Amino acid sequence: MIAEKMKALVNNSSAIRAMFEEGKKLAKEYGAENVYDFSLGNPNVPAPPEIQKAMCEVAQKEDPVVLHGYMSNSGYEEVRQAVAESLNQRFDTAFEKDNIIMTVGAAGGLNVILKTLLNPQDEVVVIAPYFGEYNSYVSNYDGVIVVVSPNTKDFQPDLEELEKKLTKRTKAVIVNSPNNPTGVVYSKETMEKFTDILKKKQQEFGTNIYLISDEPYRELVYDGVEVPYLTKYYENTIVGYSFSKSLSLPGERIGYLVIPKEVAYAQEIQEAANVATRILGYVNAPSFMQKVVAKCLDAKTDVFYYNRNRETLYGALVEMGFHCIKPEGAFYLFVKSPIEDEKEFCKAAKKYHILIVPGSSFSCPGYVRIAYCVSYETILNSLDSFRQLAEEFRIK
Repeated sequence: MIAEKMKALVNNSSAIRAMFEEGKKLAKEYGAENVYDFSLGNPNVPAPPEIQKAMCEVAQKEDPVVLHGYMSNSGYEEVRQAVAESLNQRFDTAFEKDNIIMTVGAAGGLNVILKTLLNPQDEVVVIAPYFGEYNSYVSNYDGVIVVVSPNTKDFQPDLEELEKKLTKRTKAVIVNSPNNPTGVVYSKETMEKFTDILKKKQQEFGTNIYLISDEPYRELVYDGVEVPYLTKYYENTIVGYSFSKSLSLPGERIGYLVIPKEVAYAQEIQEAANVATRILGYVNAPSFMQKVVAKCLDAKTDVFYYNRNRETLYGALVEMGFHCIKPEGAFYLFVKSPIEDEKEFCKAAKKYHILIVPGSSFSCPGYVRIAYCVSYETILNSLDSFRQLAEEFRIK
């Protein structure tokens, strides 16, 4: 018999993953070319050529005993130093290797830092719409999720509600920009006001409120949009990063945490996060990929392909009459459902072999997420099906 806590999690298993499995079934039945699977944020752009070169170099030149062995739970010192120096060059920061902990992707990093920070019943504030797995990550450590309602006008955080939702029990606030599922980038002006609120509430409550910036999509931005680096705005900022999207390496599970020295109790948090990495069972981030990404910190995925998909699909859907804010980053469209129950709309889309994810999975019902990290041919081939879907719902 499984644990009671797991029963609910199994019953409410990720709608995104469920849709992905549905796509595989439909592809077998109708042919992959006739199924338009926009469910999963799985990069379809190959990793930059620097990755293959670095993999060969590391495999051929590194001592295999060292390469495949244990190291500090925080990761190789030289890798952490390289990450720190890269960030300093890009963002005019002053990080050192001790400010970096290599992690098993962004998800692993979030679990490490939440394990480090949370006492039972501590509150973690999230901004809807948000990545639904945050619910489980916080629950893992007996924390309580507090949701700031979505601002569906422009999907910037509702700052007035944020201020009301912060309490003496607030231990952390998670922000995700560029955002999954909207593709919105939280602007500099927004984040200045956002962090001013956190500073004021810290002083009012006499507590520390940690801002956790979840940044797997930082490099995937369009039209010259700038993503603010939040350690420069708020001292109690901890950054979680992943190479899954920026280097198209989601299956390799490699990322890092940044815990600046300005963070309250920084040394204690660094030490505890190091221990959390071990006791959560990660032990350390993948050794081989640590060495590889250290050689590729300046490499970038070519966002031209994602941008072409973005422009084509967004333009076509708007022309058909769908309502959607144009994403500034990541690789998602967040489209308003033509009916109140967006789950029914997703079900109707399956008739045309279109797989999309209901917004309720992101605490924003009435919308659907379309992941356009697919081939350009899939985008083009899907348009007739989207037109038929629009016609069914009399969208104009």
